[in-house]
Formats: sequence, structure tokens, C-alpha cells
Amino acid sequence: MAIIAPSLLSADFLHLERDCEMLNNSKADWFHIDIMDGRFVPNISFGPMITSSICRSTKKYCDVHLMIQEPENYVEAFAKAGANNITVHLEACTHLHRNIQQIKSLGVHAGVAINPHTPVSSLEHIISEIDLVCLMSVNPGFGGQKFIPETIQKISLLRKMIDDKSLSVHIEIDGGVTLENAASIIHAGADVLVAGNTVFASNNPTDTIALLKNI
Repeated sequence: MAIIAPSLLSADFLHLERDCEMLNNSKADWFHIDIMDGRFVPNISFGPMITSSICRSTKKYCDVHLMIQEPENYVEAFAKAGANNITVHLEACTHLHRNIQQIKSLGVHAGVAINPHTPVSSLEHIISEIDLVCLMSVNPGFGGQKFIPETIQKISLLRKMIDDKSLSVHIEIDGGVTLENAASIIHAGADVLVAGNTVFASNNPTDTIALLKNI
């Protein structure tokens, strides 16, 4: 079964405590927390203070996705906020190995995200150092976008790279995940599904999470 990581970017911020409690009582495995700075992506979400409140609300794994420039200036704050995993974007890191070393020195798991236009081959020399790869299946910055079909091929290529090196690295898919395409995403080799709009815009988010979990 895949790990289901609902994205709180699609939650109702006026009722964030309610939505966190819903996730706590659901079959969701992780909380996915998207951080956006208005520079790396054309949107702004929230920072370490709200992240800390979210992480304190749950005993589930907190997966923090930094869609920001100069992540090295904020990694420590998000680790202190309670992140279990911190993912940085390859495209935002001039010295990616240094960024990964910084994250791991804080005692949390480290992930690398790549945008839709970035080839999987760019991960060749960092893959053995990380715990997770986040493949963006939409252009980052906004929820509710449609899944980019070419992502399926990228998943397969990444799965082969990981298996050929006998590594234990999660493949996370972020963007446009639905009940209709989840099976093909998992079949291609992904094992973590980030679902925002699919979960929070549904009539019954708890049931939707259960359906995703059972695929």
C-alpha cells in the first residue's frame, strides 16, 4: 500500500484544527506541509509558526516541502517546528549536497524535489544521500492543477535508478493525484501520494483518504 500524505495547503485555514483532527482520525499516514515564499513559486503559504502548530497537533509523520529560495536559512526553524522530513528543491539549491548535509545534521530525514521540466538524471549523484524524492507532477505553487502525464515515465526511470543502486528511497508524487490516476502512479513505482484538492474538496475527506489507501 502507498503512503497517503494529504496536503494541508488545500485545508480550510479558518478551521485548520478541525482538518488536522480529521487527518488524525483518518487512514492518512503523513501530513504534507507545503511552504511557499513568493519567490521560488508565485504564491505564499505559511512559515515555521503555523508549521509548529500543525506538527504539535499530530503524532503522524510531518513531511515539510520547502518551495523556497535559500532554504538553508530556514531549515533549522522547520526542524525545530517538528518536521520529520524536510524536502528542498534541486532547482533552488546551488550547493545541494551541503543542503542535504545540513538537514541530516538536524536529525531529520532529507528529501529532494524536482520540477516537471527537470530530468530524473539530475538526481544521479545525490540519490544515495537522501531519503525521499518528490516528483512534482504539476508546476509548483498552486493546488488543484491537472496531473502532467509525462510524470509516469519519470517515475519509472527513477524507480529503476533506485532499484539498480539497491537503495531505500521513497518516491513521492505531488500534484494532481486523483482516485482515477493513483493506481497508474503506484504501478509505475511511486510509494507516497500527496493529495490536496482530491481530499479536501471531496464530500467526505475521510472516505476519500481510505479509498486512496486501498488502491
